[in-house]
Amino acid sequence: MKILNIDAEKCSGCRLCELACAFNKEKRIIPILGRINVFQNYASGLSVPVVCTQCEEAPCIKVCPTEALYRDPETNAVKVKKEKCIGCKLCVSACPQGGIVFVPEKKTVIKCDLCDGDPVCVKFCPTGALKYEEPVKATLAKRREQAEKVWETLT
Repeated sequence: MKILNIDAEKCSGCRLCELACAFNKEKRIIPILGRINVFQNYASGLSVPVVCTQCEEAPCIKVCPTEALYRDPETNAVKVKKEKCIGCKLCVSACPQGGIVFVPEKKTVIKCDLCDGDPVCVKFCPTGALKYEEPVKATLAKRREQAEKVWETLT
């Protein structure tokens, strides 16, 4: 099973991921309708993509009173059955990542479903801040980056 790996240090804040996601899912270019949102701290210059990380224990699934949230066995993504969602927002509160958003006009929640195993946001990320990869590769890449940072401070 692959995961969506985010390297915030590589994020330029261009927000193409938001636009691509919103258009892919809603056929409208409205960033808040994207399942990924980039939060920017202008004082520090840091941009951080925020998206559902498909938690292993998924507190959103546990708190949903109507079983509108479920795990897709093929992609391991937590998905929303819109017809079952009553808009109670318990999942929004339970999400530790802030990856679930309530959309008032739809009276339901939206969240990343990994585009059924082919995340559009990854394709549009010009800096490589978003990758869809096996967890082992993601862990190794993070370790390599950390080692390079340590090496840079020593030299």
